[in-house]
Amino acid sequence: MKKKIMAVVDTESAYAYNFMEYLNQKRNIPFEIQAFTNVENLAKFTREQPVEILLISDQAMNDGVKQLPIRQIIILSEGIMPLNLEEYPSVYKYQSSETVVREVLAYYGERQAKEVVPCMLRNKTRVIGVYSPVGRSMKTSFALSAGQLLAKYKPVLYLNLEEYAGFEDMFQKTYEKNLSDLLYYQRQKEGNLACQMVGMIHSINGLDYLPPVLSPTDLIHTSYEEWEELIHVIQNQSEYEVLIIDVGDGIDDLYNFLDLCDVIYMPLLSDSISKAKVKQFENLLRMWDCIPVLEKIKKIQLERPKMVLPQEHYMEQLVWSEFGRNVKKILEQDKEL
Repeated sequence: MKKKIMAVVDTESAYAYNFMEYLNQKRNIPFEIQAFTNVENLAKFTREQPVEILLISDQAMNDGVKQLPIRQIIILSEGIMPLNLEEYPSVYKYQSSETVVREVLAYYGERQAKEVVPCMLRNKTRVIGVYSPVGRSMKTSFALSAGQLLAKYKPVLYLNLEEYAGFEDMFQKTYEKNLSDLLYYQRQKEGNLACQMVGMIHSINGLDYLPPVLSPTDLIHTSYEEWEELIHVIQNQSEYEVLIIDVGDGIDDLYNFLDLCDVIYMPLLSDSISKAKVKQFENLLRMWDCIPVLEKIKKIQLERPKMVLPQEHYMEQLVWSEFGRNVKKILEQDKEL
């Protein structure tokens, strides 16, 4: 199915084309991007095909644009919105491109929630689970490293389902919306969940991620059926080719949840206590007749990364350190890379 069009119109040509270039690098966005420096060229383009989203500077906007076949208009504002444009949603032009995109897609998701318009379907996403019954096994470091490595070649989404992910401190960010909000939208059964999700995405070194829940109760009170529905939406209605799930122990019906994954990486430690925990986990899988989960598990042992740069550069170092090189070997051996 052909992608819908997102058009950008700004008389400042450098901004329009730089923004288009940024958007074209965001492989999770389900739109074809077109940039224009004047309304006349936009009008000519719309004679051939309609525009789904138009992001237009307040200086370029005029009455003629309102007559064009455009489904949603969003104003690129320089700070103060002209009174004649207050009917349109707006985003502040001079902020990071990532923030602009997130706000634009959030507006789009809100409109879809009212109109219930489906996103385009795509091939099913591969689901890579990362889980270990052993603590301090470098599980999250492995998941984030694998995600950044895979994201160099394909669109990847990372989903952290731990009780305490610590992302706000780790990335020095405050998130307006997180996984809890997405789960709320899912329960409301309004609009297209995949398109609402896109407006919440953040990125780190090319890897997209949904900000995790802030409270463990949001995980505990989410049923297996709700997780299954969310994963199926990502698999079938998003642009992601890979979904990496960093699985914690607070997930409802954990064993069946793990069976939703195509493969499960299990980082381990070599001490006797850790081995005993893994043995108990495997015995329980057999007791509950979850043999398919056992067959999906790939056990790995990881050495703690030796960091040279300060803590704030931890994510970058994961990839180019010896730790990252070992993760890359594992992915290459398993033909994930």
